[in-house]
Amino acid sequence: MEKLNTAVIIAGGEGSRLKPLTDDRPKALIEINGKPLLYWIIQWLKSYDIKHLVIGVAYKKERIYEFMKQNDNFGLKVDFSEHTVEGGTAQGFKLAIKRFIKDENFLAMNGDELTNMDIYKIWTKHNEKKPLVTMAVAPFHCRFSVVEIDDGKISGFRYGHKLPNVPVSMGVYVFNIKVCDVIPEKGSIEDIVFTKLAKDGKMVPYTLSGNEDWISVNTIKDISDAEERIKKWFSKHFA
Repeated sequence: MEKLNTAVIIAGGEGSRLKPLTDDRPKALIEINGKPLLYWIIQWLKSYDIKHLVIGVAYKKERIYEFMKQNDNFGLKVDFSEHTVEGGTAQGFKLAIKRFIKDENFLAMNGDELTNMDIYKIWTKHNEKKPLVTMAVAPFHCRFSVVEIDDGKISGFRYGHKLPNVPVSMGVYVFNIKVCDVIPEKGSIEDIVFTKLAKDGKMVPYTLSGNEDWISVNTIKDISDAEERIKKWFSKHFA
């Protein structure tokens, strides 16, 4: 089986829902337990022996250059691919792949996702099924109160309930390099590309299992939740 060496991280987002924290930095540098989101993503990737990072940058990109330089690129081979904020994830992924990816298959992800997912498992699934995209999915975590109705009456409530039959995309994927051919010059890769590939039967899911977990950091409220999970996933950093 081909070895996984490379990951593409799209870290160009403005993070408007995280303002004022993103007034002076991109979303990927928002701090979780005193370290940027990007730091925790890189620690996770390194634990699965990723050697090459391609980081898609746009908003406040100089801050990411500075962060990576200060940390000597964490001992990894790192390439930076510039795109525009308006170009969206489609432009970010397309340019990063065209400029720097030589591997036939590689990990790809948004720069606001935190997870302890076993990368080897999604990699194995991708190599077995050989789709253009293997998408990591997780049960939907409903943050509203789920109302239970029985015989025309409200019979109860469930808070913070995970809905196992409602899978959602985690923003983490394994791509075959041929996916670049169907990515447009700009827009949302989720809305444009994945909708088409799903209709054509060229995508498969990898569903989180066991102790695997995930959170997307999109709002200030997500930060405290992410901090608790990071402490569990990376306990050695807090010993």
